[in-house]
Amino acid sequence: MTAPADFFAIAWSADGYEVAEVADGRLGPGQRRFAFGPVDALAAALAADRPTASVVVESTNGILDGQLMARGHTVFGLDADHLPARPTFGSVDAAQIALAALREPAALRPLDRRRGTQTGREDRLEAGIAQSREATERLARSGACLHRGTGRDVALTFDDGPDPVWTNAVLDVLQRHRVRATFFCTGGNSSAHPRELARIVREGHLIGNHTWSHPFLDELSVDELRRQVDETWSVLDRAVELPQRRFFRPPYGSRTDRTLDWLGESGMITTLWDVAPDDWSMPGADEIVCRTVDAVTGGSIVLLHDGGGDRSQTVAALPGIIDAVRHGGAEPVRLDELEMAGA
Repeated sequence: MTAPADFFAIAWSADGYEVAEVADGRLGPGQRRFAFGPVDALAAALAADRPTASVVVESTNGILDGQLMARGHTVFGLDADHLPARPTFGSVDAAQIALAALREPAALRPLDRRRGTQTGREDRLEAGIAQSREATERLARSGACLHRGTGRDVALTFDDGPDPVWTNAVLDVLQRHRVRATFFCTGGNSSAHPRELARIVREGHLIGNHTWSHPFLDELSVDELRRQVDETWSVLDRAVELPQRRFFRPPYGSRTDRTLDWLGESGMITTLWDVAPDDWSMPGADEIVCRTVDAVTGGSIVLLHDGGGDRSQTVAALPGIIDAVRHGGAEPVRLDELEMAGA
């Protein structure tokens, strides 16, 4: 493909985002920095400068793409093997991302709003999952990996928040229906939204770890994974008093033998799912309900999302999902309330 002549390259670090601008095929001077948090300020700055400019994110940054695409931006992904070596925590700087995009335009992956940063890497994701099947089953037998429970109840889980709009909207529905759920939070979003974290805990829900920047685990060394997980627990601990550090969910369900071995030694439970209505692809609220109801059985773990993009359809679907679970004689519960084999 041909590289866009005008685009913004976005890097991430512990402090937030760094943005470099390319205009007429040339890297501009200096970079701008934005704190983690609502992307309104970042998106507004991009649109004000160049309303039609595209955005390039490197592949360990899985937080921004959905939110930017929901605001009308065209977003490209750039994999790590086209970039210089990155630090243990963070990406290479924005200028390096921009220069790599200019140097290797064929390496840019145009992201589909319905697929996010998985776009163009689905085969790689599935291959990693298949390769690590034996390690996954070994951890499951020891209780260190979970993809569903037993009994009749169903666990509702929400990934990618907290988000000040959609997490609160989800919490409103759960409160109205007297349901407790589990929220797998990213460190970047958690650092910006302690108020939403406090509400999650105050209203009786469970918080799990979903890494800091939402990367594919097969791209990370064990040291990088450790930092992603530890930094996320640290920011969660600073925001709320966590009763436990038990549940971890790998972004996209990505995993390798190497990462699973470390996760098994960490004492956390690697938490997968057996019902995924792909609510993030925005197929319509009714379709999200139908996909969930058609797949859910006793002990199911349902994967939904409260962050990472426009989650209005998830919010609209949630009452129907709750009603259907209860109509089937089950109750939506937190992960730690789900009956487990051998428990």
